[in-house]
Amino acid sequence: MGAGVSNWRLARAVSERGQLGVVSGTALAHILARRLQDGDPGGHMGRGLDHCPLSETAERIWRKYHIPGGKAAHAPYKPVPMLTKNNSREYDELCIVANFVEVFLAREGHGNAVGINYLEKIQLPHLSSIFGAMLAGVDFVIMGAGIPLKIPGILDRFVNFEPATYPLQVAGAPDAADATMTFVPREFMEHELPPLLRPKFLAIVASNTLAVTMLKKANGKVDGLVIEGPTAGGHNAPPRGKLQLSETGEPIYGERDRVDLDALCALGVPFWLAGGYGTPEKVREALAAGATGVQVGTAFALCVESGLRDDYKQAILQKVAAGEARVFTDPLCSPTGFPFKVVQLEGSGSEAQVYLARVRLCDLGYLREAYTTDDGAIAYRCSAEPENNYARKAGTLDKTLGRKCICNALLANIGQSQVRQDGHNEEGLVTAGDDLVGITRFLPPNGSTAYNAADVIAMLCGSTLAPTEPVPSS
Repeated sequence: MGAGVSNWRLARAVSERGQLGVVSGTALAHILARRLQDGDPGGHMGRGLDHCPLSETAERIWRKYHIPGGKAAHAPYKPVPMLTKNNSREYDELCIVANFVEVFLAREGHGNAVGINYLEKIQLPHLSSIFGAMLAGVDFVIMGAGIPLKIPGILDRFVNFEPATYPLQVAGAPDAADATMTFVPREFMEHELPPLLRPKFLAIVASNTLAVTMLKKANGKVDGLVIEGPTAGGHNAPPRGKLQLSETGEPIYGERDRVDLDALCALGVPFWLAGGYGTPEKVREALAAGATGVQVGTAFALCVESGLRDDYKQAILQKVAAGEARVFTDPLCSPTGFPFKVVQLEGSGSEAQVYLARVRLCDLGYLREAYTTDDGAIAYRCSAEPENNYARKAGTLDKTLGRKCICNALLANIGQSQVRQDGHNEEGLVTAGDDLVGITRFLPPNGSTAYNAADVIAMLCGSTLAPTEPVPSS
């Protein structure tokens, strides 16, 4: 769904109804800081901060970022420290507390499971993010967009507050380069705490080969798999083999990209199917194939409880109702190099003229790539930053073609657009799965373009699933 769309409200609404509500863990440090600068409407962030076991840290964050009544509309948001291999203490503290608050609020008021979803490619905040989520008692950690072999071991170590490491992928790094990130939980603890719950770990994979790799080579227990097909929203795994594009310029997926469900069943672990499973018929089909359940994103992304800003939500739903909705699988726009699904929406960054009016810059840094400089140091570059900057950092200009700043766009999607010095507001870039056109099934017959998470669950589950067989929202 993108950063902040599957927020605590949506996850709680899903979990309250016996399914697995999942919050997005992407960019939560920035999201918390900006919610506080918006005045903390409803007081929810303050309530979460009040319950954080790192109370002195939470108080510092409140004092730094909270603006009573909210910032002026024309004023920019305060910057948050950029991520690096050795994050500043300020960033790590903000990241820990932000992940705690999001999970705490999602779990508040019920006793059902809540999960959090991370992208493996966004490696720099992994350690502090996971620690914060575990402080809040998160039940599931779900990760894709890479090969998260080292995550299970981190979960094991954080139970008793032991230090953990994570290998940073560094382009051009010699074998001797120190590319290991280290996090020591006790350096952030203000007092002794009881052992933490070890959340279950679900790896998101797109192939049988990767499923087997996760189960055989992970450094701890993999409790299940989410099998995500190329029709799912957000980032998609690239097609296997040589990239071929359709007449519309979208990646073509073929037989090699299909997953053998019988082989998956033989692995003996629970699995969920994702990508085009947002109908009762597809849920029954998944269960009949041996899946534990399905993961659903697009249907929840447009419901009332999601964090997608209302003007985008209503414009998209009106397009859906009129039969005019379209999703384009863009092979170029994401700095990750992965195909990224983009809803075609007037006034958003999906329009070339809108995006080209934006001055290229990278000031959030979640999708930056680490690389080695001539003197062996680790530095960072983004193919969506100014082309001359990228070239100066030993990047090839062909990689900048068609690239867009996903980070700023995703925060704009949830109403947190940064205001630039020239008065320009960052525009959003909405993602959804190919099933967007089928969202009409959830719209009420009275012509309204609003529906709730409960409506999605009621239609998908009916008598098909018991509450113990969760349908993750992601």
